[in-house]
Amino acid sequence: MSDLLDLPLTTLDGEPTTLGALTAGSAALVVNVASRCGLTPQYEQLEALQQEHAGRGFTLLGVPCNQFAGQEPGTAEEIAAFCSATYGVTFPMTGKLEVNGPGADPLYRALTAVPDATGEAGDVQWNFEKFLLSADGEVVARFRPGTTPDAPELRAAIEGVLA
Repeated sequence: MSDLLDLPLTTLDGEPTTLGALTAGSAALVVNVASRCGLTPQYEQLEALQQEHAGRGFTLLGVPCNQFAGQEPGTAEEIAAFCSATYGVTFPMTGKLEVNGPGADPLYRALTAVPDATGEAGDVQWNFEKFLLSADGEVVARFRPGTTPDAPELRAAIEGVLA
């Protein structure tokens, strides 16, 4: 069991929890999200991944972040309403977090230490960067924002942690 799973988080509803409780022993895709970004339509594909794989030990975790051009300015209630009404989001979401800089949440300090496929670790580049975790909380892959949720390499990585 990874220490990552013990990290405290707060749900979008304001309830204290941990990463492990939110992912419930499942493999997970952790994605920093925003409601007013050019990549926001990825929500539709993220929800499709959740629906497709939820019964196989997978969960998607959305992490609202307002660090990139102020593209997630809303309250928790506004974010929840937007995601539900616009994209039918059913996957769990945390409260807003910082993903980079001195205020970065411990979750993202741990996640950003992991390199992407080109070997580059460090700061999240933009909204919708994706981190794939195994059920035991190990980060197994990192995908930059331009990698869509239906990209073959992302889908293959998810299949790999579910196999």
